Amino acid sequence: MIFWKNWSNESVGVLLAILAALGFSFKAIFVKLAYVVATVDAVTLLSLRMVFSLPAFLWIGFTTSRAAPPLTRRDWFSVTVLGLLGYYGASILDFLGLQYISAGLERLILFTYPTLTVLIGVLFLGRSLSRREMGALALSYAGIALACVHDLQWVGDDSRFLLGVALVFGSSLSYALYLSGSAGAIERLGAARFTALAMLVSTAAVQIHFLMTQPLMALRQPLPVYAYGAAMAIFSTVLPVFMHSQAVRHIGPAKAVLIGTLGPALTIFFGWCVLDEPLSLAQVVGMALVMSGVWQVSRK
Repeated sequence: MIFWKNWSNESVGVLLAILAALGFSFKAIFVKLAYVVATVDAVTLLSLRMVFSLPAFLWIGFTTSRAAPPLTRRDWFSVTVLGLLGYYGASILDFLGLQYISAGLERLILFTYPTLTVLIGVLFLGRSLSRREMGALALSYAGIALACVHDLQWVGDDSRFLLGVALVFGSSLSYALYLSGSAGAIERLGAARFTALAMLVSTAAVQIHFLMTQPLMALRQPLPVYAYGAAMAIFSTVLPVFMHSQAVRHIGPAKAVLIGTLGPALTIFFGWCVLDEPLSLAQVVGMALVMSGVWQVSRK
């Protein structure tokens, strides 16, 4: 018997949101572990992740499109542009940035995407900025500054560190642009179909990037690199993407995002336990500030 069979929708949604946060938070850990065991570059590692994810998204894309109306030219344009922004652009910048900064700081910077989504709405979509949202922005970026101070105390090369911060911030901005533009496409196509198609576009873009910049011999990696690539695909891509979608269906987007604020804390904890990354009071306070900012933006 499935143990959650008699659970309420709220309980199932909360559990799925927690599991999704756990899966997403471990992505940076898998990337860092792969960088430790081999001299694999970011493009090759991302290529492996997307290839291992491909069967799941092909199956989902096929099953959700089989009885659905064909995509219009507008739909194809939306899926292509948003897929390039959300799963290709954000991913490649993130993987590159993780070469230079800690997993904990990476997750904190990525978690600025809710506040960046608010800013995009203000700058380009005619939204106004409330006092609460201004306070959330201040909290989030004060937290990032504190976490950067922590990392600067043990990093050896300031210029490489700043490059890593810029790359991961670019990743967060790319994902915020994806979120800002995806609502209409999701409404027309459905969440599962849109996500699968956007991932397929991203997979194609990653493979083209790989073929244009790396020799095929780059795919010959030690077995642990393949294992980490498969783990990223299954536990930090496919499963959390759809667990999060189901969590939103059960408890709504605001609660799902709030529970997702566990992500930075989990990444910092696993970075300390698994990667032996240092932990300081500045990092803990920075994490609390970023999570508070996300909570302020996400609550009704």
